[in-house]
Amino acid sequence: MPDPAPAPLATLPLMRRRPDSMLRWVARRLELRSFGLVPEHFDLAEGLRAALAVGAPLTLALASGLSVLGWSVFAAFWTCLCDAPAPDAVRRRMLGTFLGAGTAMAFAGSALAALWPMAGLLLGPILVFAVLLACGRIAYGGLLGTLLGVVAVVAVGFPQGLHLAGAQALAFLAGATWAFLLITLLWPIDALRPLVRASDAVIVRLLDMAESLVSLGEGPHRDGAWHSEHAEHRRTVRLAVERLRSLLDRYAVQTTGLAPHHQALATAETLFGALIALDQGFIEQVGSARERLAVARACRTALLAWMHDRATPPGIAEPAALPWALRRLHALARGLRDDLCAGCTLAMAQAFAAPVPPTAPLRAAGGVLRARPLSRAAVQQALRQTAGLVAVYAAALTFGLGYPYWAAMAVVVVLQGGVRVTWARCLERILGSVLGGLFASALLLLGGAETVPLACLATLLAGVAIALRAVNYTVFVVFLTMLFVIVTAMLHPGEGIAAARMIDNVIGSLAALLAVFLLWPDFGASLPGRIAEGIAANRAYFDAVSAARPFAEIETVRRAAGLASIEAETALHDLGGLINRTSGAMAHAQGLGTLRMLAGTAAMAWHRRLGENRSV
Repeated sequence: MPDPAPAPLATLPLMRRRPDSMLRWVARRLELRSFGLVPEHFDLAEGLRAALAVGAPLTLALASGLSVLGWSVFAAFWTCLCDAPAPDAVRRRMLGTFLGAGTAMAFAGSALAALWPMAGLLLGPILVFAVLLACGRIAYGGLLGTLLGVVAVVAVGFPQGLHLAGAQALAFLAGATWAFLLITLLWPIDALRPLVRASDAVIVRLLDMAESLVSLGEGPHRDGAWHSEHAEHRRTVRLAVERLRSLLDRYAVQTTGLAPHHQALATAETLFGALIALDQGFIEQVGSARERLAVARACRTALLAWMHDRATPPGIAEPAALPWALRRLHALARGLRDDLCAGCTLAMAQAFAAPVPPTAPLRAAGGVLRARPLSRAAVQQALRQTAGLVAVYAAALTFGLGYPYWAAMAVVVVLQGGVRVTWARCLERILGSVLGGLFASALLLLGGAETVPLACLATLLAGVAIALRAVNYTVFVVFLTMLFVIVTAMLHPGEGIAAARMIDNVIGSLAALLAVFLLWPDFGASLPGRIAEGIAANRAYFDAVSAARPFAEIETVRRAAGLASIEAETALHDLGGLINRTSGAMAHAQGLGTLRMLAGTAAMAWHRRLGENRSV
C-alpha cells in the first residue's frame, strides 16, 4: 500500500541528523561519572540579558572611578544567577528575598567584621550557618542559600566602618534592584522556557537511542556483553526524563501552559519503554533483523517529526509531520509478523496519541516560600559548611592568603550535598578555576591597562557564564573565574590576582571535600550492595509484568528499576567506585549487566503481549 501522505517529511530541514551528536556522546560518558553536560540548556537570551545587567553598573563604576560600585556589578550578576527555573510569581519572590536579605548581609557582614581584629573569622561561619538554616526551610531554597552565603563571606572579607559598610550595601542594593527590574519588568523571558529545553533534551536523547539501533543494522549489539559504558542510552534517557520530571514539580503552582510538558513526559516514558524492549530485542536478536530495523527507523522518523512539529510556531501552519509519522507506524504494525516488533510499534503510536495525563493539585504560590520543618540533612549541611569555612580561615591565616573570601566562596558553592556531589563539584571547581585563571592571566597580559576592551570582555564573559550555567559546571566556572579576575583587576588592581583566585579555589574546594569526609560521611552502600538493590528493583519490574499488573504500576516499578540501575552503575565510577576498585569489588561489576538484562526482558514481555493482542 503506498504511503498516504509522504509529502510532509520531504521538505523538513529538521529531519536531518542533528550536528551535536558528538557533544551528547561526551555527555553520556560524563553523566556516568556524575558530571553533568546538557547542551540543550544553553540559553542565549538569558546570557544577553545578564550581559546588559552586568555591563551597565560596570560602565558606571569605571566612568565614576568609584570602586565601591564593584558591589553593584557582582550584585547584578548574582541576581541573574539567582533567577532559577520556576513560575513567575515564585521567581519574583525568590529574587526579592535575595535582594533584601543580600543587602542586609552586605551591610551586617562588613560592619560587624570591622568591630575587632579577626572578627570575620568567627562571623563568616556564623552568618553562613544562619543563612543555610533559614533557606533550608524554604522549598527549593538551596540556590538562594548558596548565593546569600556567598554574599556573607564576601562582605566579611571587606570589613568597613558603618559609613563605608552602608555604601557597600547601597551599591549592592542598586545592582540587585537593577537586575531585578531587568529580569521581571524590562526584559522578561518566558518562565516556561526551561521546560521546553528539558522536553527537547528528552526527545533528542530518545532520538539518539533510536539512531543507535538503526546504525547496528544486522550486526551484533555492543551491550551483548557487559562493558564500562553498558546501557548508555537507557541511562541518559532516564536521567533526562527525571530532569524534566523534577522541573515539572517546581512548576506545580503554575496554572497554565504545563499540559504540553506533562504530555511530553508521558509520551517519552511510553516511547522509552518501547525502545528498551526493542534494544533488548537487538541484543538477543529476536525476530528478523529486517523487522527490528524497520521499527527502529519508524521510531526515529516519528521522533524527528515530533521535533519538527514542536519547533513550528503556533498559528503558522498546522502540524503535519507527526500525523504522517503516526500513520506510518500504524501501517508498519499491521505488516509485522513478530509480536515484539509489532508491540513496540503499537506502543510508540499509542504514546503520541495518548491524552494529557492528570496533573497534581496546584499549590498556592505563597506556599513556596512558607517555612517548612527543618530537616536533619539541612542542619548537617549547615554544620559541614561551617566547619569548611573554619578550615579555610585557618588556612588563610597560616598561608597568608590574599583573597581568603574566594576560598570561602569555594566552600559554600562546592559543598552542596553528600560525598558524590561534593567530589564531582570539587574536581569541576578546581579544573574550571585553574583554566579560567590561566585564560584571564593571558588576557590581562595582552590587554594591559586598556579599560574599554577589558570592560567589553567582562560584559561578554558575564553573558556567556549565565548562558552556560545549566550546561556544565566546569565550563561555567571557567567563565566565572575569568569574569571575577578581570573585574577585580579593573576595580581593585593588584599583583597576582589570577594566581590567587586559582590557589584560593583549590584550597576552598579541598576544604569542602574534607568537611564532607569528616562530618557524617555517606559513601552509600557498597558496590555489591547497590548491585543487589538494583537487581531486586529490576526483578520487581519483571514480576509486575509477569503478573500483568496495571499499566500505571508497571510504569512506576520500571522507573524505580531504571533509577536503581543508574545508582549502581554510577557507583562504579564515582569516588566510592575508585575505592571499590582498589578493594577488589570490581569482580562484582558483571552483575551490572544483569540489571539491564532483567529490565530488557521485562520490557520485551510486556510489548510482546501487546503485539499478541493487536487486532488483525
